[in-house]
Amino acid sequence: MLVASNRGPVSYEIQEDGSLRSKRGGGGLVSALSAIGPDARALWVCSALSDGDREAVRRGAGEDGVRMLDVPADVHADAYNGIANSVLWFVHHMLYQTPLEPVFDAEFRRQWASYEAFNRAFAEALAEEAAEGAAVLVQDYHLTLVPGMLRELRPDVRISHFSHTPWAPVEYFRMLPDDIAGQVLRGMLGADRLGFLTRRWADAFTACCEALAGGLGETVVGVHGLGADADFLRKRSREADVDERMAALREQIGEGRKVVVRVDRTELSKNIVRGLLAYRRLLADRPEWRERVVHVAFAYPSRQDLEVYRDYTAEVRRVAESVNEEFGTAGWTPVVLHVQDDFARSLAAYRLADVALVNPIRDGMNLVAKEVPVVSDAGFALVLSREAGAYEELGEDAFVVNPYDVTGTAEALHEALSLPDGERAERSKRLAAAATALPPARWFLDQLEALRG
Repeated sequence: MLVASNRGPVSYEIQEDGSLRSKRGGGGLVSALSAIGPDARALWVCSALSDGDREAVRRGAGEDGVRMLDVPADVHADAYNGIANSVLWFVHHMLYQTPLEPVFDAEFRRQWASYEAFNRAFAEALAEEAAEGAAVLVQDYHLTLVPGMLRELRPDVRISHFSHTPWAPVEYFRMLPDDIAGQVLRGMLGADRLGFLTRRWADAFTACCEALAGGLGETVVGVHGLGADADFLRKRSREADVDERMAALREQIGEGRKVVVRVDRTELSKNIVRGLLAYRRLLADRPEWRERVVHVAFAYPSRQDLEVYRDYTAEVRRVAESVNEEFGTAGWTPVVLHVQDDFARSLAAYRLADVALVNPIRDGMNLVAKEVPVVSDAGFALVLSREAGAYEELGEDAFVVNPYDVTGTAEALHEALSLPDGERAERSKRLAAAATALPPARWFLDQLEALRG
């Protein structure tokens, strides 16, 4: 069995004495592979992302079960930032300001050639490493061309591809140049099996294939809604550093106040600015909440090498500060904003939350919506965008919002904050059950069994 993804399960740092220090990665895939055990003889093929990673490749110092590909840094930058994150991500999350963008010019074509080279490096490495009839599980939008390339090199292997993002509707996907759109679809259709997080995203992909590629051919499409890793989260959220962060947050919040929590990367699709504007609207329209509620907003910087993300992060800070200036008092800070990534502090906020605000413009799943109910101390209410993949599983027990409707989101926050304790606890219990229905190990094994079957 082989797994292919841009980011691997381990990274390396060069120490002052020239030695290499390894650091284990997190996330659902790492948990899943750990759960199936060493007897599976799995190999993870991934990119060397840092100078330390590249040095580990050159020294042959990598660990067993991981093969890092030392793709030239400029090629990786073009493929990752130029195409994957600035084109494919924008298409699937429908983020373009269409009067001005996208512009598919000669520079785009140059970067697309790098994306092809990046995918080819993975396909060749997988073809070289795979045993006869091996199962190869390719991950995400960085590697859409790999299944087709690998199929040509190794027709004997079984190939799957899983999309962790939404899939764009036909009308939006057709923004891509016709030949590029066709290339992406044919690349994906090189797989025996394709996986998506929700039926909605799977249906969107199928519609694109029917409109632009003459159908699915022999490729099977399946749906696997990744759940929260309940055992890990419950154990980790009760450790001493989380208790310390809880005490610090309680001090910032003040006694007796309700807490609205959000935890996100400053990713454009997460809709943090409109969330802050909705909270401002709540305080303006419902003055009874002033000094009685605090919005704990964790907005961890993401993709800061791209200007549009730096600008967005700055706007998040600006709006948060303006809410505090407008409504804050000597004893009350309406918005507590943290931008330094701290997982223990995130778990502390989950435990304290009376309300969790999850309002993405568009999201493949959104694990925050599934993690909060698992670790919540006293139960919470979920305000959830209908455009999050998690809506399919959690919508029945959430306060569902249109992510563009600031006024509607403010009203949903009021209703969630006003929910009686008993009903809040019951909703929270049902949310936790739905959120943990398909934990990472089971999610991964279901795909593997379906591929082999």
